[in-house]
Amino acid sequence: MNSPIITRAYRAAKRNNLYSRISSLGPPIKAQNFKIFTSHFSTTATSADKFYFHLQNNPNNIEKTLPAVKAKLDSTCVNDVLQRCFPRQSQLGIRFFIWAGIQFSYRHSLFMYEKVCELFKIKQNPRIVIDLIEAYKKEECVVSVKTMKVLLKLCEKAGLANEALFVLRKMPEFNLRADTIIYNTVIRLFCGKGDMVMADNLMKEMVLIDLYPDMITNVSMIKGFCNVGRFEDACRVVKAMREHGCAPNAVAYSTLLDGICKFGSMEMALNLLEEMEKDGGDCSPNVVTYTSVIQSFCEKGMVMEGLGVLDRMEAYGCAPNRVTISTLIKGLCHDGNIEEAYKLIDKIVAGGSVSYGDCYSSLVVALVRIKRLKEADKLFRKMLASGVKPDGLACSVMIKELCLEGQVVDGFYLYEEIEKIGCSSSIDSDIHSILLDGLCKEGHSQEALKLSRSMLERRIRLQAPYADKIIEYLKKSGDNDLITRFTRIGG
Repeated sequence: MNSPIITRAYRAAKRNNLYSRISSLGPPIKAQNFKIFTSHFSTTATSADKFYFHLQNNPNNIEKTLPAVKAKLDSTCVNDVLQRCFPRQSQLGIRFFIWAGIQFSYRHSLFMYEKVCELFKIKQNPRIVIDLIEAYKKEECVVSVKTMKVLLKLCEKAGLANEALFVLRKMPEFNLRADTIIYNTVIRLFCGKGDMVMADNLMKEMVLIDLYPDMITNVSMIKGFCNVGRFEDACRVVKAMREHGCAPNAVAYSTLLDGICKFGSMEMALNLLEEMEKDGGDCSPNVVTYTSVIQSFCEKGMVMEGLGVLDRMEAYGCAPNRVTISTLIKGLCHDGNIEEAYKLIDKIVAGGSVSYGDCYSSLVVALVRIKRLKEADKLFRKMLASGVKPDGLACSVMIKELCLEGQVVDGFYLYEEIEKIGCSSSIDSDIHSILLDGLCKEGHSQEALKLSRSMLERRIRLQAPYADKIIEYLKKSGDNDLITRFTRIGG
């Protein structure tokens, strides 16, 4: 029989042997579990997880520590991090956004800037910008000119002129020097709010520090002065451009001309147009320039003067485009000069710059707009009969007007004629639903069936608010196959 001493010795030896075997297997179980968790996190966590985890554990001077995070930056990642920071860690989220925006491998889209402004309500809480600069200063963060540009871009998207100026004035405290791009951003903001005194002072300030205004600066100033009715100052900017080695081009002149047309006198506009024609070269007026002047005359009820600009345009060797002619046709129809519109079309088509299809389509739409539906219908059918293809807008407008006038069947037959010449694909999807809804209401089952099949062949969806009504009609008619097919394409 074993003695108690021998038994205790045996048990101790057994325990030691067990410990030795466990030790030989590796670290304690708890330590192994932690390592396994860490390894699992690093392989399964998203980029957003990694960045957000880092921000939570290193909330100070994140600009210095974030580069240590080994994760891919893209818009999805940035958006996810921002959503997690909102609303309790707004400043942290915006700082992350700014840091991400200056990384070599990634650039924010304009959509992302707009989203950040909306998410953190920067426009409603402009103090965020000031607090951010103060945080950079307090934490002695190393920031760059690029950092300030991203911040200023946020100010621009939020329309914060005063806060943008604050950022500009704080740059020297970080040993940073503003460049032309930064000044342009701040100047644009003050021009946008109509504070041309500050905008003008900033422009003069640029010269004092050897930063000369470029085309963007000057165009912003010209537009700003025109918007507040200071046309002489706008003209002064154009003249001063040459002195600063930034010769005005068609963009600068067109901006000035557009401003004068909208807020000034047409006599002044014509004088400027003449000056552009004389200067020639980069200042030569183009089709957009002339069309802008013509449009202004028509909007002021001076269509004949607009026609005079058209003659002047052609004499200068600049061919009108469809927008030019459409503007004049609309003006002539508004004044009741339908015959003049036809004469204009013949003249323009003979010149070869615009087709009969485009001109007549514009005339059809203009006639509908002034409630002369019979004349529009007659012209439209004449186009179809002669092989002149109408555009999508003319087709859509004609069918819609017939439906509104209670002539749904006529609208369907017109649709069939349009389909025969291969133009039905340009008709707006809403028009298909309006026409089908009308046919269903009036019980024209055969026509409704034909139109439904045509829509399904081209995968045209039923549009709200007509979809539910059409589906209900199809249910009553027992045509479950059509319901199923419309449902499959999202009807």
